[in-house]
Amino acid sequence: MGLGATPGATVVMDAGIATEANLVWLKQHGHHYMVVSRKHARQFDPDQATEVHTAGHETIKVQRVQDPDSGEVLLYCYSPAREDKDRAIDTKKAERFEAALQKLVAGLAKPRGTKHPDKIRERIGRAKQRYARAAQHYAIDITLDESGKAVTAISWHKTPKPGSSITHPGVYCLRTTLTEPTETELWRIYSMLTNLEAVFRSLKTDLGLRPIHHQIERRVEAHLFLSVLAYYFVHTLRLQLKAQGIDDSWQTLRNSLSSQVRITTTVQRRDGRTVHVRKASRPEPAQQKIYTALKLAANPGGTRQTVI
Repeated sequence: MGLGATPGATVVMDAGIATEANLVWLKQHGHHYMVVSRKHARQFDPDQATEVHTAGHETIKVQRVQDPDSGEVLLYCYSPAREDKDRAIDTKKAERFEAALQKLVAGLAKPRGTKHPDKIRERIGRAKQRYARAAQHYAIDITLDESGKAVTAISWHKTPKPGSSITHPGVYCLRTTLTEPTETELWRIYSMLTNLEAVFRSLKTDLGLRPIHHQIERRVEAHLFLSVLAYYFVHTLRLQLKAQGIDDSWQTLRNSLSSQVRITTTVQRRDGRTVHVRKASRPEPAQQKIYTALKLAANPGGTRQTVI
């Protein structure tokens, strides 16, 4: 089973399906790839980085490194927004992991609390498994009594693991077999995936594209076809706007246009009849800019008058 893509096509994937087996398969079938790395430790040298700007007007710094073993290009990216997210997640995970350890310590002082070494190690292991992101930075020691049959103390100290989210918050690594594009071009290629994901999240909510409740195959195919068709419309609009210097994300565009609404004004005439006038509200400057770029009327739907 193949992708139906021509040899030499570039496949962009997230870390979830970027297994080594899948990457080997792509190489064997003559495809390039760009994925979020699963195996490379984080590293970043701001002096060797290039700045790029996202559609959301965020500044991303990217550092290009050639991997001598695989021949791949590694692109280490730093995002301030991601740094805040990494720090918040690491703090939360560390607090919960230490709370689990403190609970074990508190149990040592209780008459019926768990003190058996094997039980304590088992519970520490479960806590490590549950909070693996935090646990990798901790060294834990247990102290036994003279008989070696009961735990009298549990202690730990935290040492951040090199190349992790704690030592390099906000940094992630992309790996690719593409060697000719520049750092900026490589990041733009990968950003197409994040843009597509963001658009589909919006479409799934507003157009009801997910979940798929159909059970007949042809209806499922029709559902998926409409999803892709909707994305093509969005992509075409964004390309036209980008040509006019508007590089906002689809969500930003939707939020910008959402404040313009259709209004119905009702007037009672002297002869007893009612006049309904329906028209769009006056566009704001940001909305007018979008309409001008797309060569659209600033009064969507025009003005409609109905006399009853």
